[in-house]
Amino acid sequence: MLEILEALLSSTLEYFPALLFAALGGTLCERAGVVNVGIEGMMRTGAFCAAVASITFPTPVGVLMGMLAGAGMAAVHGSLCIRWRSDQVVSGMAINLVALAGGTYLLEALYGPNGTPPIQQLTRWHLPGLSEVPLLRVFSGHSALTWIALVLPFAFHWVLYRTPLGLRLRAVGEKPHAVATLGLSVTRLRWLAVVGSGMLAGLGGATLSTAVLDRFEQHTPAGLGFMALAAMVFGRWTPLGAFLATLFFATGNALRIGLASSAPGLLEVVPQGFLLALPYVLTLALLAFQGQRTHAPAALGTPYEQESR
Repeated sequence: MLEILEALLSSTLEYFPALLFAALGGTLCERAGVVNVGIEGMMRTGAFCAAVASITFPTPVGVLMGMLAGAGMAAVHGSLCIRWRSDQVVSGMAINLVALAGGTYLLEALYGPNGTPPIQQLTRWHLPGLSEVPLLRVFSGHSALTWIALVLPFAFHWVLYRTPLGLRLRAVGEKPHAVATLGLSVTRLRWLAVVGSGMLAGLGGATLSTAVLDRFEQHTPAGLGFMALAAMVFGRWTPLGAFLATLFFATGNALRIGLASSAPGLLEVVPQGFLLALPYVLTLALLAFQGQRTHAPAALGTPYEQESR
């Protein structure tokens, strides 16, 4: 029983960082009043660019390139939504479609449909003494990104709720015209949030291709970006709420993997498609349970028009 629990926890920690980085990116963007359903596309772009860069350069450089690629896609989203005041949901879905089609084309053109060549994974940290302690040993053998993911939500919470910058970011998502009357630039603050969300989403995608896998595959990130958005909503647009929600969703994904590997006879009774859909079924169930009890920023999705002040 202990071995099964440890395997479940270890698998949860494997997929948790990618989900968390993307969920925090969505939280940052939407707290500033800009809807970002393009997280999936930004993750896919980051995962692809990180894997391609890691073929030639050290893997940490590949992770950095993945973050920059995610920021680039976010800059396109920001240009459409902030500068041109386009529909934010449509812009995000366009980002997803472009990333899906563009990633597929480049992958097949450069490397074939099976994925990029294998790359050197990020170094896994094996902590002395911890590998012998029951349950706690699951924290050993993970990359530095896992430890960053465990600390980042608390740092994010502190910045968002305890610093002037965090107050301003939250204010532009609630009362942007009040922020403007103080002489602050609503546009600049929203740009900062959108590009920052792209960097975090790109980091989430890079985590998949450099820490979880050792390549970019055709289906990456396989809907994890949408799951991250669900975690953001279920966490009520707060960093700590997103942290707890991503832990739950990552556990659901780990449960699916664990059931398929530890109980192969289960596949004779339960269709494999059901197990594959398990994390997403849990996502929909939680969102349905939550219903209308959300606390979205008041100005979320509303373009800022200075002349209407």
